[in-house]
Amino acid sequence: MRRRAAEYRRPVRRRFSYWIWALFGLFSIAGLVLFVVHHNQHEDRVEQPVVESNARFEQVAHEGLNFTEDILSARSFSRQLAEQMTLAKAYVIIAKEHNNLHLAWELSTKIRSCQLLLSKAAMRGESVTLEEAEPIIKSLSSLIFKAQDAHYDIATTIMTMKSHIQALEERAYAATIQSTVFGQLAAEALPKSLHCLHVKLTADWLKKASIQVLADEKRNSPRLMDNNLYHFCIFSDNVLATSAVVNSTISNADHPKQLVFHIVTNGINYGTMQAWFLSNDFKGSTIEVQNVEELSWFNASYAPIVKQILDADSRAYYFGGYQDLNVDTKLRNPKHLSLLNHLRFYIPEIYPQLEKVVFLDDDVVVQKDLTPLFSLDLHGNVNGAVETCLEAFHRYYKYLNFSNTIISSKFDPQACGWAFGMNVFDLIAWRKANATARYHYWQEQNADGILWKLGTLPPGLLTFYGLTEPLDRRWHVLGLGYDLNIDNRLIESAAVIHYNGYMKPWLKLAIGRYKFLWERYVNQSHPYLQDCVTS
Repeated sequence: MRRRAAEYRRPVRRRFSYWIWALFGLFSIAGLVLFVVHHNQHEDRVEQPVVESNARFEQVAHEGLNFTEDILSARSFSRQLAEQMTLAKAYVIIAKEHNNLHLAWELSTKIRSCQLLLSKAAMRGESVTLEEAEPIIKSLSSLIFKAQDAHYDIATTIMTMKSHIQALEERAYAATIQSTVFGQLAAEALPKSLHCLHVKLTADWLKKASIQVLADEKRNSPRLMDNNLYHFCIFSDNVLATSAVVNSTISNADHPKQLVFHIVTNGINYGTMQAWFLSNDFKGSTIEVQNVEELSWFNASYAPIVKQILDADSRAYYFGGYQDLNVDTKLRNPKHLSLLNHLRFYIPEIYPQLEKVVFLDDDVVVQKDLTPLFSLDLHGNVNGAVETCLEAFHRYYKYLNFSNTIISSKFDPQACGWAFGMNVFDLIAWRKANATARYHYWQEQNADGILWKLGTLPPGLLTFYGLTEPLDRRWHVLGLGYDLNIDNRLIESAAVIHYNGYMKPWLKLAIGRYKFLWERYVNQSHPYLQDCVTS
């Protein structure tokens, strides 16, 4: 066969192409580099000291150590010591109960050593080292094993701890009850400075005939019955608290001279109130002070509450000692049977010529002009009040005994509760609805204390059921006498703030962040107040 010319022949095939050879070379170089690096690392490890095989953790020094984090770390001796110490404390209790006092003493000694070591570590800001921890850990472990060998097994430990927890819970409950009692006693007690002020003012009333003459002149002022003015009523035996209410209302009113304040107090404080309000300036407003003991119609034959107060069993229950810890201390508070406290249900009888009033408790502070309340439309209702059922426990079923058919047949348990302390009363609608007779009916039904247990709010809820007009919440903000976390914006927007609770602003128990809101309406420059505070 004839061969092709050289230029037409097919090129000869090679076994490997040039690029495969290049790749093979690169892999060879990379392998050589890795071998050298690995060899050098191995030599470095050989040169490091060998850690003992029985060491459980590395000793690490920390600058600026956070000891709390260290004791919570699973890789710290501090945590191991703390856990052993907790277990040892449990065995101390069990050993003492089994009269093994020697073992209890040994465990207590090691616990103190453990506490001392942890304290030193916290002070110097460094972790506990192996050398420091090892002897205590070994000795504590030995004693714990010894306790377990003495048949203080897990079951025994659990049962013992349960009994101790139950005992501690009972003691904590008793302590809570006792602290509540002490808090209530402190709240009921009159501060020395306030008592001093009462004494000085009473002396003025008795010695200065001019004050008594002035009181007689103002007793029949036509302004007291003028329905074109704005009438406020306060029932209290606390002159400084009442003064703060009056001052704050006047200070924030657009027209103070159009305000009339009707104050009712008891016989003991009548002279005190008169001396204070007649000798101080209140920007032209009218202030009337009455003695509840001079209201002749307010007697046991007319008012069931007066009859109940005179009852020997009621007096023993409410005004007796606090020996029985099973009785809620709130139910034993004498203020719930105070005549002044229940006088709010007789406003139309006290002021027969008036048509509308705003009722204020003596533990409130007014921050805005309240005269717009008198122009609010109550839509034929008797009582204008701020509802409190934004929280579930302020509904009717929380205040009243709905297991009794007298209550359950006439009232909705989910009805919304409301607050006393700042209320608008339409006295024309009150008289038309005969609300005072309603109140008398429910007081008579509850003579044995079955329908409700305390206070004026439960009978108020019954008396004004279906007769209450809800007001905007900003008119009346409650809780400054017990709640530490009221939003400042809510307080600032409130027309009236209420220190309901035991922590009244005139007591040392008062909540600090709210106290200044009350103090700014107290005349601190008055010489009697200054003398009483310094003395």
